[in-house]
Order: sequence, then C-alpha cells, then structure tokens
Amino acid sequence: LTGALALVASACTGGDSGGGSDRTPEEALAAAKQALDDTTGVELTLSTDDLPDGVTGVEKAVGVGTHAPAFEGTITVVLAGQAIEVPVVAVDGKVFAELPFTSGYQDVDPGEYGAPDPARLMSPTHGLSSLLDATADLEQGDSVRGGAGNKEVLTEYTGTLPGDVVENIIPTASGEFAATYLITDDGELRSADLTGVFYGGSDSMTYTVTFDDYGTERDITAP
Repeated sequence: LTGALALVASACTGGDSGGGSDRTPEEALAAAKQALDDTTGVELTLSTDDLPDGVTGVEKAVGVGTHAPAFEGTITVVLAGQAIEVPVVAVDGKVFAELPFTSGYQDVDPGEYGAPDPARLMSPTHGLSSLLDATADLEQGDSVRGGAGNKEVLTEYTGTLPGDVVENIIPTASGEFAATYLITDDGELRSADLTGVFYGGSDSMTYTVTFDDYGTERDITAP
C-alpha cells in the first residue's frame, strides 16, 4: 500500500487538498484515534519484508480485530529461519493457536514467539490507536490519492515514538521509533509504518500496519 501511494505521490505536484490538510497534525491524529476507537471492528494487516536473520518474530498478521476486544485471523512467525502461518483466535484474555503438527487449537503464550496478544491491538490505551496520541515531533506531509479506485485523499504525517509504547505492539521493541501515518480525508487511519529496533541485538526494521473495512462486525468466540 505505502509503495503504491509513493508512486501516486510522485505524480502529484503539491498533493490534493482535503479535510486532513485543514487540521493540525495533532488534530488529525486525534481524529484518527477516535475513529479507530469508535469502530466496531476493522481488518488489520501487520507485515514486514525485512525481519532480521536469526530472529524469532512476527513476519505477518492478518485478521479482524474488534473492541470486545478480540482478534481472529492468522499470524506468520519465523522460527529457526522458517516461516510458519498459524490460525489464531484471541478473546477473553486468552490466545488460541492451531500449531503445526497438532490437532485443534491450544492456549498459547504469544510472547514466546515475539508476538503480542493480538486482541490487545484494538485497546484504546495499549493498542494501535495509542500510538497516535503518543507520537511526538509531528509534521504533515503531502496529500495523495489512494484506496479503491484512488477515491480517497490520504495525508501523510510523520513523527517519533518511544519504545515503551511500541512494545505494546511488538513486546521486544526498544529505543526510539520513526512513524509515518496515512490518514484519510474522513479521519480514518489507513496505514502506519513503524521503523526501529523491534528485536534486541538486531538491526532497525520496518513494520507496516494497514487498516481497512471500518465498521466490520464479527462475533469472535473461543474455539
């Protein structure tokens, strides 16, 4: 998504004007946090193309998050250099995963795989939306068109985040992180790029989180 938008941006001169550019960066991020906190559910994707070699960690997570809080989807973790996709349901403070070579779902500790409880990603105080009001050194960038049919106006905002906030997303995160957000003209967060050291002793890397289908409704229950 971010790469595609960059191509669009390169074709624009000065970007499109819209509601996002009429707000201060602080107001834009506050509105995006409110929209994410108010929605019943959203399609989430967290991914990276540069997980450091030798790291046990999350390569990708895809699913639906709700404010139950709950999550249902798949998480791809890298163990001993091998990527393993695992179906996951997180609800009622527990995380259930269908591990390879096992039958059915098991109650697991996601921290053992460098992952958070994915249901917590929807928490207003400890989840993805909490990144928005913790971002400092905010600056507004260009506005571009994106989304289905390039019908949305997306404004870029950049800033920095402390590691103790980002570790709510990836528990082993440390140090300062660079953040880049794309927010729609209607105040919905579409993507967040987070760059920094997520795994101790490894190089800096980037996770991209995308948000789609605000208003999704799903009754997620333990398997």
